[in-house]
Amino acid sequence: MKLDSKIPEGPISDKWTDYKDHLKLVAPNNRPKIDIIVVGTGLAGASAAASLGEMGYNVKAFCFQDSPRRAHSIAAQGGINAAKNYQNDGDSTYRLFYDTIKGGDYRAREANVHRLAEVSSNIIDQCVAQGVPFARDYGGMLDNRSFGGTQLQRTFYAAGQTGQQLLLGAYSALSRQIGLGRVKMFNRHEMLDLVKVDGKARGIIARNLVTGELERHSAHAVVIASGGYGNVYFLSTNAMGSNVTAGWKVHKRGALFANPCFVQIHPTCIPVHGTNQAKLTLMSESLRNSGRIWVPKKKEDAAAIRAGKLKPTQLSEEDRDYFLERKYPAFGNLVPRDVASRAAKELCDQGFGIEANDTNEGVYLDFSTEIQSKGRQTAYAQGNHNPTVEEATKLGKQWLEEKYGNLFAMYEKITDENPYETPMKIYPAVHYTMGGVWVDYNLQSTIPGCFVAGEANFSDHGANRLGASALMQGLADGYFVLPYTVSNYLADEIRTGKISTDLPEFAEAENSVKETINKFLNNNGSKSVDHFHKRLGLIMWNKVGMGRNEKGLTEAIAEIAALKEEFYKDVYVPGSADELNQELEKALRVADFIDLGQLMAMDALQRKESCGGHFREEYQDSEGETLRDDENFSFVGAWEYMGYDISKEILNKEELKYEFIKIAARNYK
Repeated sequence: MKLDSKIPEGPISDKWTDYKDHLKLVAPNNRPKIDIIVVGTGLAGASAAASLGEMGYNVKAFCFQDSPRRAHSIAAQGGINAAKNYQNDGDSTYRLFYDTIKGGDYRAREANVHRLAEVSSNIIDQCVAQGVPFARDYGGMLDNRSFGGTQLQRTFYAAGQTGQQLLLGAYSALSRQIGLGRVKMFNRHEMLDLVKVDGKARGIIARNLVTGELERHSAHAVVIASGGYGNVYFLSTNAMGSNVTAGWKVHKRGALFANPCFVQIHPTCIPVHGTNQAKLTLMSESLRNSGRIWVPKKKEDAAAIRAGKLKPTQLSEEDRDYFLERKYPAFGNLVPRDVASRAAKELCDQGFGIEANDTNEGVYLDFSTEIQSKGRQTAYAQGNHNPTVEEATKLGKQWLEEKYGNLFAMYEKITDENPYETPMKIYPAVHYTMGGVWVDYNLQSTIPGCFVAGEANFSDHGANRLGASALMQGLADGYFVLPYTVSNYLADEIRTGKISTDLPEFAEAENSVKETINKFLNNNGSKSVDHFHKRLGLIMWNKVGMGRNEKGLTEAIAEIAALKEEFYKDVYVPGSADELNQELEKALRVADFIDLGQLMAMDALQRKESCGGHFREEYQDSEGETLRDDENFSFVGAWEYMGYDISKEILNKEELKYEFIKIAARNYK
């Protein structure tokens, strides 16, 4: 299959101009009714639905939560990037573009990333106009802080709840369109299939999660904005309901799935504490602005800490290894997430981990230096030029509380440890997925009329996502890209008319979903859905996780294929189809995770290089850094579904060409 991602000439084609002229000639009451379905109402989905509703389309928006406000976007704590250069430190559109390409280890599409950088400033203006309470400095200007992978401050934030505040802004815009009757909201509905008519996306089959009823919904275009697939690992920082089903159903209907092996491991997660844990909690990357990451220099000290015989505060500075500052002096604790995560894993594998869990994995994030530094600065500003340690400590804690108070409170509630007094314990965990449904420059998949936005697509992050880029992409896609590109596509749909849900394609899709549901309910197996999900997660983490090699990936492909056969034979799903049945919901999602997990391992096996979040142990330099192969692997790997046997999927390649970026070794030292 030939992949065409060429940039169309001009921001809006002549067809859209013709469409606008056509509307001027038609009386408002007789204008064509154009229907659009939006699946997912996180930042990308809510902003897209609001924008498309504002343009006069009839929008149906679907989410499986009880409200769009419960979308996982609220968990994005740290901030959102934009090239506004408020700090006057040399930022620019090009520099944001360059940092993002470099941060993705030169595996992102150049044109999409440049567009993202171009519209970033507009996003901030849009959100301020909506009333998003961004932090401000003493002069009243919007404040910024640094995130990993950059040497300047371009991250706008709202305390430690930036994602929540941005989602509330998008939700207010969405609610306005709902109130005007332009958007119809379907809460507690899950998309279970895409309907194609004459090769075009024309609707979805959705399940009402409260009543169990299957519903047919038609549209002239479908937008998928359903988030990422990190829960394929079972334990991740994602909400427990986050899943890949919408994206995978689109894939099974013919859309290519790109770079599935590109998974980001976030370095600042609270470590796993037990085998029965079902969810991991993320500490915002913004904490790396103020915290220093370290482990004991001596293995015996690490063992004593794990045994409870030694407290971290009892270790002197000379006995601490601030390993990121030692290995990467130019960026220090603000190296990109994949670099920080691998460095932490390397030391824990050598026996320097400090957490007393099954694997002894954990490092410290220490704020004592920042407390003293900010405390002394604050005291000096108050006229006390020689504060005592106690006075500096008190003022420094107050400064930290203003900056990160909700994050510190959350950590203390979970761990019962005071991070102002004792260093935080952190360890890398699965967080974000850079792979997703393949889209062209217009965010359209290989299925005409099916658009994919936000984390559900692959387009902007390459092999690794820089911190504070996810919110930027979600809002860029929803507010500033899809309104143009979807409208451009719909210019040819003026005379299509209402699409009937009585078409045989809708009946076929609904019957396929019913058959799958009945198969699970009548299976009479002996093991729960979670039993299989946990086993899949262990395979994925151990063999398709932070460190990958040919032997492990080959084993993972075979093990997941065997797990799939056992899953369909022996899974037990209680209850019925015509009621609230969360075990049935999970079974349908885990079936998709199993298929995706096998494809991820296949993608990782064929990519014989290390880049970003994809670290093949066979391909590293003498210092343990990633070793890319730009000659053979500078491409997007887009997989084509070929049926039940995932091993039969076909790899298509989109060559990556860089005209404005010089490819270089990715060095943060």
